[in-house]
Amino acid sequence: MIRIGHGFDVHKFGGEGPVIIGGVAIPYEQGLIAHSDGDVALHALTDALLGAIAAGDIGRHFPDTDDKWKGANSRELLKDVYRRVKEQGYRLGNADVTIMAQAPKMAPHIDAMCAAIAEDLETDISNI
Repeated sequence: MIRIGHGFDVHKFGGEGPVIIGGVAIPYEQGLIAHSDGDVALHALTDALLGAIAAGDIGRHFPDTDDKWKGANSRELLKDVYRRVKEQGYRLGNADVTIMAQAPKMAPHIDAMCAAIAEDLETDISNI
């Protein structure tokens, strides 16, 4: 059976940079305001994986009211959720992430983002 999930995330700019997106630290004068590392791409992807297995959303599993997740590395959250996906007998077919931002520029970092995501989801980079 094929399952499809959809995720979305947004954070405001604030504080000091860098911005972490897709598991990559991107130099920028501001960071993103968040309880964890604020990686909007990985949060959306994590949310999509949870949705695909009908397991709620990222806030249910990693609530921003729990100090345990303060400053959490979103790559670790993604890997934890993907472990749950595999435990239910599923594997990733492919993933596509859309980042909407005027700045910082994403293009120089896309390959590194795809590589990080592929590593975390135990798949070939051509699936990202």
